[in-house]
Amino acid sequence: MLKQIVLFFMLLICSTSFGQIGGRYTYQFLNLTSSPRQAALGGKTITIYDEDVNQVMFNPAVLNEDMDNHLAMNYGSYYGEASYGTASYAYTYDRHIQTFYAGVSYINYGSFEGYDENGQSTSDFTGSEGALTLGYAYNIPYTDVHIGVNGKLITSTLESYNSIGGAIDVGIMYQIEKNNVNLALVFRNMGTQFTTYSGIKENLPFEIIAGISQELEHVPLRWHLSLENLQQWNISFSNPVRGETNIDGSTSNEKVSFANNALRHVVLGLELFPQRAFNVRLGYNFRRGEELRIDEQRNFSGVSLGFGLRMNKLKFNYSYSRYTLAANTSLFGLILNFQ
Repeated sequence: MLKQIVLFFMLLICSTSFGQIGGRYTYQFLNLTSSPRQAALGGKTITIYDEDVNQVMFNPAVLNEDMDNHLAMNYGSYYGEASYGTASYAYTYDRHIQTFYAGVSYINYGSFEGYDENGQSTSDFTGSEGALTLGYAYNIPYTDVHIGVNGKLITSTLESYNSIGGAIDVGIMYQIEKNNVNLALVFRNMGTQFTTYSGIKENLPFEIIAGISQELEHVPLRWHLSLENLQQWNISFSNPVRGETNIDGSTSNEKVSFANNALRHVVLGLELFPQRAFNVRLGYNFRRGEELRIDEQRNFSGVSLGFGLRMNKLKFNYSYSRYTLAANTSLFGLILNFQ
């Protein structure tokens, strides 16, 4: 089983398709991090298998009985007046094989000043989007294989335009208990718009993510490795600011190497004391760091960090993610255990 999964991952990474990752799809808020813990680990982490019910939003296969009767709530302020939040809850129907999940996520873009085509002031307007997610997980009997499915109902209001859509996530996880290793593969946001903004259907942000993590035996440390946007090999672009000026005065575009493009698929995370009441987390998102870096200036784009603190049946999580010198985000979260 393990050899087959590893082989599948390798073939998937080597494949090429023509998906889009930026600015060419709708409902982009679906790819925002689901919790401070995930944000602190660099984002796109899909191999966390414990009581953290937040993780189901990115991989339904991690849904398990340890999440039973846990409620998670998260909130963060993004750029400008934009705010973002999620809530998650899990319930175990049968402690041997199946657990159910319900979650919501929303983003409010704040208030905007309206102007017509002549530059004349009109009424102010707002924008917001949200999704209701229902999930189900199943542990195949007598195996270490877990499968899960999320169904999403999506709503979006941007000024006077409205849209409704639907999507599903499909995840699979394989645990190697002997070595404390988790392997996971997720197909996210497969769906369509039921109603469009102005009569033109737009693509949803479909994404394939693969991940592996391991908790070390003699060191209180768990490492995470995620490979994002595997549906498309070339996710790089030439930044015009980084172009080179030749002797004759002409300018050549930035050349992105094979290795640089490959690294943009990688997200790394480290979690110190993962089983203790106090956890410290550190992550690095290579694509974010490369796209937002400034030449001849160190701004630590792509770096994220955070911590978790458990007090009886309450756990508090915090994360800080570095984007640019002027744009950073903090997320706050609570997990309540009602058992």
